[in-house]
Amino acid sequence: MLHHSPLLSTIAVGLVAAFLLGYLGQRMRLSPIIGYLVAGLLIGPYTPGFVGDVDLANQLSEIGVILLMFGVGLHFSLRELLDVRRIALPGALVQMSVATALGTGLGLVLGWGLSGSLLFGLALSVASTVVMLKALEQRQMLDTRAGHIAVGWLIVEDLAMVVALVVVPVLAVDDVSVGEVSVNLAITVVKVAVFATLMIVVGRRVIPWGLARVADTGSRELFTLGVLALGLGVAVGAASLFDVSFALGAFFAGMVLRESNLAHRAAADSLPLRDAFAVIFFLAVGMLVDPRVVLDQPLALAATVVVIVVGKLAIAYVLMRALKYSRSMSLAVAASLAQIGEFSFILVTLGADLELLSPSAQSLVLAGAIVSIAVNPLLFSWASRSYRANDESGDHAAATVMSEATGHVLVVGFGRVGARVAAGLWAHHVDVVVIDDDEGRVDEIRALGHEAVLGNAARAKVLRAAGGADARSVLIAIPDPLNAGAVASRARKVAPDATIMARGHRETDVEYLEAQGADRVVIGVHEVADLMITSSLPRTP
Repeated sequence: MLHHSPLLSTIAVGLVAAFLLGYLGQRMRLSPIIGYLVAGLLIGPYTPGFVGDVDLANQLSEIGVILLMFGVGLHFSLRELLDVRRIALPGALVQMSVATALGTGLGLVLGWGLSGSLLFGLALSVASTVVMLKALEQRQMLDTRAGHIAVGWLIVEDLAMVVALVVVPVLAVDDVSVGEVSVNLAITVVKVAVFATLMIVVGRRVIPWGLARVADTGSRELFTLGVLALGLGVAVGAASLFDVSFALGAFFAGMVLRESNLAHRAAADSLPLRDAFAVIFFLAVGMLVDPRVVLDQPLALAATVVVIVVGKLAIAYVLMRALKYSRSMSLAVAASLAQIGEFSFILVTLGADLELLSPSAQSLVLAGAIVSIAVNPLLFSWASRSYRANDESGDHAAATVMSEATGHVLVVGFGRVGARVAAGLWAHHVDVVVIDDDEGRVDEIRALGHEAVLGNAARAKVLRAAGGADARSVLIAIPDPLNAGAVASRARKVAPDATIMARGHRETDVEYLEAQGADRVVIGVHEVADLMITSSLPRTP
């Protein structure tokens, strides 16, 4: 019966194997991802026993990429994306260029032609969306400054791959003119620009409005279906109409939905499916690898892994440090990029179809991917420990002293609202400790002679470092209700007697943030209206 149901058998056997081996890996204090990869290897075509359908697994893994990037978009605003452009844009382009050069050099040493070597190097230069996002989520770093930089870096790489997938087939044709390449590039840039404009200008109004109408029906399953239809529909539509990647389309869909007051509900409803399909992605990667490459080309494989892990980490770290970021943040961002994944597989498949890459090169890319994905959780765990320690204490001596304040006010976030709140309290000689994940802001506060802690306030350690257990009130000034809810929930546990106040934008934010532990939620339009009413009432003599 199983032979007549390849989809069902691949999913069922794959998930059971992934669960068992993932659980075993967790018990052995290893990342469950290693168990998922081994499970894929066991049900792949290169090992005896049951063989799953590789093509079906790859198609299902695409859904995982779409859902994960959709979820990231729900946590990301356009402003936050633009905030990291000064590091993400040059960082991604320089790292990809240097990593491509290293891979090209390795390909030439192995005796391949220039075209094949260039494509091999390009495949080693681009990080995996799924691996990076799972690493950031597991370490609760998605909403930190390092997480924002890593995601912005990933988006730039994604855009670069969109261009590469257009240019490579053109360059593979003999006697192609510069004019033809220029025209194809121009068409690609215009398509991406049109898609981005449509999503930002039209999508920001239509998508939240449409999902709100679905929510008004009161049907939970219709709402969940609407969220999935939105993420998958925009991703596939963007790929079909504008030739952008599934991942980029899904990211924009999530980012525009973030404007809706239903964003936190959409994120919660899509989480189980995101996790399930992420597992299928790792299964699909494991199924692609022929383990014989370890015996046939051990030195070439070792050199490939060195380029991916050591080379890419070193390049990103040096770039981050050159742009004056701390050692711990530089290491965390660099570690998150030290692997390859789905775009690398797309490139090697394209290279094989165009007869640019030899089977040997394809095997090395796939084997290098599985080794780097297996190593990355361990590498990132080590790097993120350094970053989390810096969240509490910072990289320099001025940041090593945790707050000893008691009965003080914690201000979380030092943006426009947080800075105004803190300044007002300082003017009234109130003891204030600010928590912010931007090093520049923290240094600025300390230079003024005030206390500040660098880190993500959604972590108990950071709250305790700021004297949260002894604070009389916690003022959460960050604008994103999802992040504010995570902070409120953690602050309620660390400081059960403190008064917690957060800011929201819509009525649904009040219900959500109060459920997470906030005592009061301030909505700007309400406060403005109340002030207008108060100022317009007749004064009593």
